Parts: sequence; C-alpha cells; structure tokens
Amino acid sequence: MTWRRTWAMARKEFLHIRRDPRSLLLALAVPVVLLLLFGYALRLDVDRIPMLVRDADDSPQSRELIARFAGSRFFDVIGMVEDEASIAREMDRNRCLMALVIPSDYSRRWLRGERASIQLLFDGSDSNTASIALGYAEAVLRAHAGAWQISVLRRATGTRVEPPLEPRVRVWYNSELRSRHYIVPGLIAIILMIIAALLTSLTIAREWEVGTMEQLLSTPVRASEIVLGKMLAFFTIGLLDMLIALVVGVAFFRVPLRGDPLLVILMGGLFLFGALGWGVLISALVRSQVLAYQLGVLTSFLPAFLLSGFIFAIENMPPMVQGLTYLVPARYFIVILRGLFLKGIGLELLVGEVVFLIGYAGVVFALATRRVRRGVA
Repeated sequence: MTWRRTWAMARKEFLHIRRDPRSLLLALAVPVVLLLLFGYALRLDVDRIPMLVRDADDSPQSRELIARFAGSRFFDVIGMVEDEASIAREMDRNRCLMALVIPSDYSRRWLRGERASIQLLFDGSDSNTASIALGYAEAVLRAHAGAWQISVLRRATGTRVEPPLEPRVRVWYNSELRSRHYIVPGLIAIILMIIAALLTSLTIAREWEVGTMEQLLSTPVRASEIVLGKMLAFFTIGLLDMLIALVVGVAFFRVPLRGDPLLVILMGGLFLFGALGWGVLISALVRSQVLAYQLGVLTSFLPAFLLSGFIFAIENMPPMVQGLTYLVPARYFIVILRGLFLKGIGLELLVGEVVFLIGYAGVVFALATRRVRRGVA
C-alpha cells in the first residue's frame, strides 16, 4: 500500500462529493436536524402529569392530601370532578393520565386512627408513563402518611418528635435527571452510524452501476488502497458531522462535557472508521445502489437505534436479544460517550469498549478489502 495511490483515490471521492453539493449539504444538515428533533421531541422525563381529583369528603384532611399532589412538580391537578364517569370521559379524551378519588369517610377514619382508603386511577394505555406515575404517587402518599404520624406523636407526647430516618438523596452525574443529557450523547453515535454506513454503502455500488469500476480495476491501485481512499473522503465528512453534533449538544442543549474533548473526538474517529468500513463492505457485496442503501439502513441504523441502549435499556430486553446487542458497535460507543460526557472518566475504565471498537474496525476493513480484491479477480 502506498500513500500516493491512496490519496489519489481519496481525491477522486472528494471530487465526486464536490460535484454533488446537495448530498454534501444533506450530510452536513442531518446532524443538526436529528439533534433538534430528538433533543426537543424525544423526552423521557415524566413530570407535570395531568390528574383529576374527585373529593367526596371535602374536609381539611382531604384538601391537605390534594395539596401534596398539587405541590409536587410531578403532578398537575387540572380540575375537580363530581363523579367517576367524568374521570373516564376525560381519560378517553386523553386529557388526564391519572385521577385521585377520596371517599366521603376519609377524614373520619383518618382522625380516628383507622386505615383510611383512597383510590388512584391510571390510564394504562401508556404503560411506561403510568408505572412511573404510580411510583411518584406512592412516594407522595408515603411522605404524607409519615408527616401525619409524626404530627400525631407530637400532639400526644407534647415533645418534638423527629423522624427516625432522614434520607439525604444525591444524584451523581445528572443531578437534574434530565433525559436530554442522556439522549444527546447517544444520538452522536446514531448520527455517525447513519452518515457513515449510508454514504459509503453507495460508493462502490455506484462505480459498478456507471461502469467505472472496470477502469479503476485496470489501474495499479490495490484493493486496500481503494477501500482506504474511499473511506478517507467520507471520514472527513463524518468528523465534521461529529464536531457539529458536539457543538450543538454542548452549546445549544447545555449537555455537560466533563471528559476530555480530544478523547471524545479520537473515540469518534475510531467508531467512524469501523462504520465506514461496514458501509464499504456492503457496497462491495451488493452492486446495486438501491439494495446497498436498504441493507445499510437495515444493518446500521436500526440495530444502532434499537439494540444499542440509546433509548431502550438493554437490561430490560429478553436474554436472546441481549446477546445480539454485543454485536452492535454502537452499544460500546454509546457507553464511551456517556462515560466521557456525564462522568468524565478516562480510558482506563473503558478498555473493553475501546478494544471491541478497534477489533471491529480491523475486521471490517479486512473483510471489505478482501471482498474488493475478489471483485478484482
């Protein structure tokens, strides 16, 4: 392999890219569009849950309980209703997610020290949000019951009674629990996978379709130089896309970057090299641009989006699917990105992920080179 021939192949690809400004503009605009769409539209935060209240007791005790929910940032009391039929009607119209029903004997049982009952109704059509809302509601009720018990003890003993346990909760790495800080770093991996695999999956297939591949193969250029030269041009675009995503994520969405920015770029380059190699391999296997594009989407974007832990927790997947995630390179890169962004850790804690990406890049490049060489033969 000689650098002169490799650079000649890269220069040829740069000329193709320059002659197609629309594709280049699309490649540079995709990161910004995806970041804006996912950053604003995709939110996993569950707060300000719309809820209705039916207070059949209408007592100071019931109003105090309602005030507990209204004072929480997780709930938004949007109104009071007179019957449960109104609750069902509003849930059918998707105007509320949950409802609190307080029976008429609530205060009487509460003041007597008996077990008082209330009813919580949830819209289970969105099971994930409903389960999170249930957890929030149970926390509010436990805090309310604990405060009431302490007040009863204070009145009975006439002394200041302190709770036996005072929890002091501190959240590390993402203290405000913003899902945006969790999503944006992972989105960088998705963007690089889309740009790299989809752009390079068309490069060799296009050569075969327009009939220039035979001319290229008649030159002294080796298969490894063809692959590396084509990857080099798109590698430059991919790094530019990554820099755009980093600037938008940090400056616009205020995602903290606690690690070394240079290390983020180096790891991005390593992941990008493997993704580009995968795209070239697909392009070498399939000599049709349409089929290469479809395979690029099927084998790059979908696994990276669904099986990398970007949105869906891998721990909650079936065991068989969890095993498949170990073959998805985006999984390892997302772990690296979140570790560098949110935790500020170094490579000493990411050795396994880095070794996999290095091995993946080497294997894919070797397979792509071998396939191109077989095409030459």
